[in-house]
Amino acid sequence: MYFLMIQDQVTFVSIDIILILCLVGSISIENADFLWTSNEPVLKNINLEVNPGEKVYVVGKVGSGKSSLVMSLLGEMPFSTGSVCVTGKVAYVPQQAWIYNATVRDNILFGSEYDKDKYDKVVTATSLLTDFKQFHAGDLTEVGDRGMNLSGGQKQRIAIARALYSDRDIYLFDDPLSAVDSHVSRYLFDNVISEYLKNKTLILVTNQLQYVPYADKVVFIDDCMYVALLPD
Repeated sequence: MYFLMIQDQVTFVSIDIILILCLVGSISIENADFLWTSNEPVLKNINLEVNPGEKVYVVGKVGSGKSSLVMSLLGEMPFSTGSVCVTGKVAYVPQQAWIYNATVRDNILFGSEYDKDKYDKVVTATSLLTDFKQFHAGDLTEVGDRGMNLSGGQKQRIAIARALYSDRDIYLFDDPLSAVDSHVSRYLFDNVISEYLKNKTLILVTNQLQYVPYADKVVFIDDCMYVALLPD
C-alpha cells in the first residue's frame, strides 16, 4: 500500500489497484475497510462516489463511525482493502474548533494574503460581523490564551470562516453546526452551505435531520458499517 500525491490530487490505493485519475473535487471509495492500529476494521466495506460540487450528508448515531469516515478522507486512517481517491485541495472543519494566539483576522487568514472583498464575503456568510462590533478592536482583537476569550460558537464560526477563505475544492465539515444555536445554525446552512459553497464539494457530518432533504446524497452509518446511500 502506498501514498501518492499528484499535483493537487491526493490518492490512496492498494498496490494491486489500477490508479484512475478522478476529476478535481471528486471522491471515490471502493470496498474499503479502514482501521487504526488493530486488525479489526473501524469502518467496513465502505463504498462512496461523490461528484464535483455534490453535497453529501453523513448521518448516524453517536459513535457509529461518522467522524472516522472524515478521518479516512483526510488520509489519517489507513485502510486494508479497496481504494480511496480524494482529488483536489481539502479544507477540514473539526467538531472541536481551535484558535491560536493572534488576532481574529489572522485566525481566519491563516497565512493567506488579505483580500478585503473576499474577506468581507466570508465573515458575512459566517455571521461574524456582529461579533466584530462587540470586540474592542473589531477583527484585530487578540484572541487565544493571551487574548480575549471566545465562546464555542464564535470559535466554530471562525473555523468555518478559515475554511471558506482557504478556497478549496473539497470541504469536510465534521458536525460544526452542533456548536451553535438553532438560529445561527440555520443562518450558516443558508449562507455557507447553500450559497457560498454551492459549487464546491461538501461532506457534512450532521444529526440535524432538518437539513437532510437538501443533500444530493445521504450516507447512513450504523455500528461502523456503511448501511445505505440515499440519492436525492
